[in-house]
Amino acid sequence: MKKKGDMVLALAKEIAMRKNEFENETVETIYFGGGTPSVLSNGEISFLIAEVYKNYKVAENPEITLEANPDDLSSERILELSKSPVNRLSIGIQSFYEEDLKMMNRAHNSAEAKKCLEVATQYFDNISLDLIYGIPGMSDQMWRQNIQTALDFGIPHISSYALTVEPKTALRKLIQTGKIAEPQDETASNHFMILVEMLQKNGFIHYELSNFGKENYFSRNNSAYWLGKKYIGIGPSAHSYDGERRGWNIANNSLYLKSIQENKLPIETEILTKSDRYNEYIMTGLRTIWGVSLERIEKEFGLDYLNYLHKQAHKFLTDDLLTIENDIVKPTLKGKFLTDGIASDLFYLNLEE
Repeated sequence: MKKKGDMVLALAKEIAMRKNEFENETVETIYFGGGTPSVLSNGEISFLIAEVYKNYKVAENPEITLEANPDDLSSERILELSKSPVNRLSIGIQSFYEEDLKMMNRAHNSAEAKKCLEVATQYFDNISLDLIYGIPGMSDQMWRQNIQTALDFGIPHISSYALTVEPKTALRKLIQTGKIAEPQDETASNHFMILVEMLQKNGFIHYELSNFGKENYFSRNNSAYWLGKKYIGIGPSAHSYDGERRGWNIANNSLYLKSIQENKLPIETEILTKSDRYNEYIMTGLRTIWGVSLERIEKEFGLDYLNYLHKQAHKFLTDDLLTIENDIVKPTLKGKFLTDGIASDLFYLNLEE
C-alpha cells in the first residue's frame, strides 16, 4: 500500500484525537478489520495498540482480533503474529471447494485455506472462520462437508452468511451471461438449517443469526455491537456509535490523511431519533440469543412502542415464527432464517419524533 507509514501515523493520531469520546468507557476489544489489516507489520500493530493503551482505559485482557484471508497468512506470518499482542484471528475461508473460490473471485485456493488453518491452530486458540452458503451448484452434501472440514480443525467460532450477489462484480456477470445459476432462497434456507443442526450438535451456541461460538468463544467485539455498546471506528470508512449518534469516516484515503494532518476529524454524524434507536434494537435483538426485552422497550421507548410491537408481532407469534418467553421476544427455529424480514415488519416507521 502506498503511503502505509503515513496511514499508520494518521490512525494513531485519530486514536488520540478521539479519546474524549470514550473517557468514561473501558475498551474491551480492539479489532483490526476491513480492507487488509494483515499488511501491517507486527511493529505497526503493536504501535497502534500502544496508542490505544496510552489514550484510553483498557480492560485487563482485551480481545484483540486481526481479520485476514488465507493468502495473507503464510506460515511465517502466522508465527510472527503469534508473537504480537493479537490474540484472535478471523479468517475469510468462505469455502474449501476450489470451484466456489474461483467463482467468488477469491485470491486463495482450497489447499492454502487448509494449510493456513493447520498452522494457525498450532499458534492460536481463538480462531473464527467465515463460510458462505447458498452457493449455486453446492449440494447439501457438499455444504455438510464444508462445515465438517471446519469442525475437523477444531475451530471454536464460525461466522456464516448466505451468498449475496453485488452489482458490478465478476459473479454478477457470470449470472447475467448464464454461466452460473442465480442463488436460490430455498437452497440457502436448507443450508442454514443444516448449519444450525450440525454446529449445535458439535457444542456450538447459535448466539447471533450468522454467528456460532463454543462456550467462552463468542466474539466480544461483535457482541458489543449487537448489545448496543459504544464503539469507535478508526480509519477511512470506519463507523462509530455512542448510543445516540452514529458516525462514519470519509472513505477516500487521501482525503482522510489530509484531514487528519490538518487536525480535523474526517467524520460525518447523524443523531438517531427515538424510532431509529428502537428499530436498531429490534434488528440487533432479534438476531441474538438475548432477544428483545419487552421491559426495556417500555422503559426506554414508552407504551406506544410496546403496544405497537405487540400489534406487529401478533401474526408472527400465530405463525410460530416468533415466541415470547419471560418477556423476551425471539424468533423460533422456523423464524430464524427469516429474522431480517420479520424485524423490518416490526420497525416503527410512521411516528413523528
